Amino acid sequence: MSPVLVLDNLSFGWPGAPRGVLDIRSLSLAAGENLFLRGPSGCGKSTLLSAIAGMVNVGPGQIRVAGVDVGMLKGGARDRFRVEHIGMIFQVFNLVPWMSALDNVQLPCRFSAARRARAGGDPGAEAHRLLSALHLPEAAHRAPARTLSIGQQQRVAAARALIGAPELILADEPTSALDEDAKAAFADLLAAECAAAGAALLFVSHDRGLEGRFDRALDFRDLNRWIAP
Repeated sequence: MSPVLVLDNLSFGWPGAPRGVLDIRSLSLAAGENLFLRGPSGCGKSTLLSAIAGMVNVGPGQIRVAGVDVGMLKGGARDRFRVEHIGMIFQVFNLVPWMSALDNVQLPCRFSAARRARAGGDPGAEAHRLLSALHLPEAAHRAPARTLSIGQQQRVAAARALIGAPELILADEPTSALDEDAKAAFADLLAAECAAAGAALLFVSHDRGLEGRFDRALDFRDLNRWIAP
């Protein structure tokens, strides 16, 4: 089976910056595999996730997701590809504050018929299942996102990324708002949901206490050649 994610001589720098941000020779991630990518704040981890998701421009031939060259996609085609094949958990959760937790989770299914179909044809029921699996209290399911605690919002963001079984989940510091007791349980639940859907999981964090719970762990400073040793 072909890898879900392939990086091949990926390079990226912000326009006008004196040096690049990313210089990665190779990386691949198989379906159902989870990878913990550790590194301190400011080392380029979030930029890497943005590049994989097509949120910053990279050249052709450097990133493939689900067999598609992300650098070849332009404009609306790139946005459609992202919502259909990639689930993202952002550091800032990007929830719609006045919408309920359930409605926020279902948003990808509004924009992707494939994800709606993979949600079993009933996104509402699947959203409810995911929120319950991620231990969001039942009473919070219909509450506006703005009324939820930071930790609860993080769970909603995770459920939104998972709904409709995208092939790749990108998680940017997804346990940052959780207390120590909840971090390991959340990471295990997220990995279990990805495995059940056959999705690859790239979990980015500076918290080394979690890395033993993943199939593989890499230090971003070893992977990215722009970072001085």
